[in-house]
Amino acid sequence: MSLLGVAAGCRSPWSGGEGDGSGATDAVAPSAPAGPEGAPGAPDAASAAPPASAPTGTPFTVPSPVPPSAAPSAASGTVPVRRVLTEAEAKPVYDLDPARRVVALTIDDGPDPRHTPTVLAMFEQYGIRATFFLIGENAVEHPALVREIADRGHHIANHTWTHPELRHLSEAKVRDELERTSDLLQRTTGRQPTWFRAPGGDWSTASLRIAADLGMRNMAWSVDPRDWARPGTSAIIDRVLKNVRPGSIVLNHDGGGDRSQTVAALKAYLPVLIDSGYSFTAPPN
Repeated sequence: MSLLGVAAGCRSPWSGGEGDGSGATDAVAPSAPAGPEGAPGAPDAASAAPPASAPTGTPFTVPSPVPPSAAPSAASGTVPVRRVLTEAEAKPVYDLDPARRVVALTIDDGPDPRHTPTVLAMFEQYGIRATFFLIGENAVEHPALVREIADRGHHIANHTWTHPELRHLSEAKVRDELERTSDLLQRTTGRQPTWFRAPGGDWSTASLRIAADLGMRNMAWSVDPRDWARPGTSAIIDRVLKNVRPGSIVLNHDGGGDRSQTVAALKAYLPVLIDSGYSFTAPPN
């Protein structure tokens, strides 16, 4: 099953237009087969809700990132081409177009050899593309897993090198966290990351500016099941299904500790969303 299939002529919720011009499409309307199966580092414990300036439900349209043709291969040794962002584009995105029954699944804190392969197999089963926000120090330990995520058609994104609280760092250290991670992911996959997520959703003025300098937009979320706290599989399922709506960006974790509850919850709620008519999207690579 193709991970990139979408109905022809379907407008991209990320670009605001007809795809990204690269020939790759970005949303999948999968079929629903099976049902569910039955001190974690420093995960996204800050779980930020959208601020008053960007309330949940605000329809954001997102211009396409640099197409794949602009990103050098991992072996080319050339300087990455980074997109110049406007001030508006540098602001965090909390929702997609609410007029479409589309959800963006985002997976944070990996890659993790215990849980990431299971999540990847599940997404392939349902024909889903997702966005994986990778931590640099995990990615450098598991480069083959990073490449597998990319090769399966998912979007690779930057989640800093060590998952720090960015507001407590100097500007130079913030730049090192972001730039070091982007450089590693580009060398590993041949793709320059075009999206960034601050740990805990806690963006600082410096991190917003530096992400823009590195050609990265900022992706937040509108549905947070707080799976990082391991509240129980049923609690994660309930929080997702009660809060998801057209245009939601859903936060999940495959790293930072024992994520077996998250994996079990995904297996349960994905078929429900599919049966409810949702399809899934990720930015074009």
